[in-house]
Amino acid sequence: MTRTTNTPAPARSAPALPDDLDRLLRRMRLPYLRAAAPDVIATAKAQRWDPAEVLRVLINEEVIGRDAATRRLRRKTANFPTGKTLATWRPDESSISAATQQALSTLEWIGRAENLAVSGPSGTGKSHFVEALAHHAIEADLRVAWFTLETLTATISRAKADGSTARTVTRICRADLIVVDDIGMLPAGQDAAEAFYRIVDAAYERRSIAVTSNIHPSGFDTFMPKTLATATVDRLLHHAHLITTQGDSHRLQQALAGKGVKALT
Repeated sequence: MTRTTNTPAPARSAPALPDDLDRLLRRMRLPYLRAAAPDVIATAKAQRWDPAEVLRVLINEEVIGRDAATRRLRRKTANFPTGKTLATWRPDESSISAATQQALSTLEWIGRAENLAVSGPSGTGKSHFVEALAHHAIEADLRVAWFTLETLTATISRAKADGSTARTVTRICRADLIVVDDIGMLPAGQDAAEAFYRIVDAAYERRSIAVTSNIHPSGFDTFMPKTLATATVDRLLHHAHLITTQGDSHRLQQALAGKGVKALT
């Protein structure tokens, strides 16, 4: 007697698009619509969709795909240091009040071109929190530019060398949020102070700037020329949210608890 088995039939893939339609979609540069079209058309036939619904679903696939691609490009262009997001942020361990964290995460302050200055001891979550907000801003379809004072200085110095300072400053200020991280970790000379001033002055009341520092902005004249420091801080703090973090270094606490590395076997 012959025994039969109930082996499930392999899933059928949707029929490929006709060559002429595929060529048209390529020419029109609709890659996400083209990728979704076979399945959408097959589903539309099976469920007898209204033609307008087919069109709506296909165009929506293209919009979703383009938005995701834009966010990926903006995240790459921003040049974030570590990839820390709100998903890895531990709000209960921060000395920043919960109400302040929540208010800043709405990103409404960026829409108002307000600034953010976070100062406090090393290891208290300043850079993590600001980077998390910056990632969140990109998810909200905003543009972000991330610098340390050293990388900002190098960027402006290169622009001065080839006479493109104004264009470079304008390009940086196209971002909705400009971050300058870890100010004050190293002494800042005339070039660094000038680069920082140029960006703060160009962004004043037009774009948001977020800075992190182990020194309160009122003390920036202790590590950069006083005249430029005064002019920069005056513009930076005019429309700024000032936050001071407190406590011991999270990094040091993890190290002392043996959580900074994977245990040796």
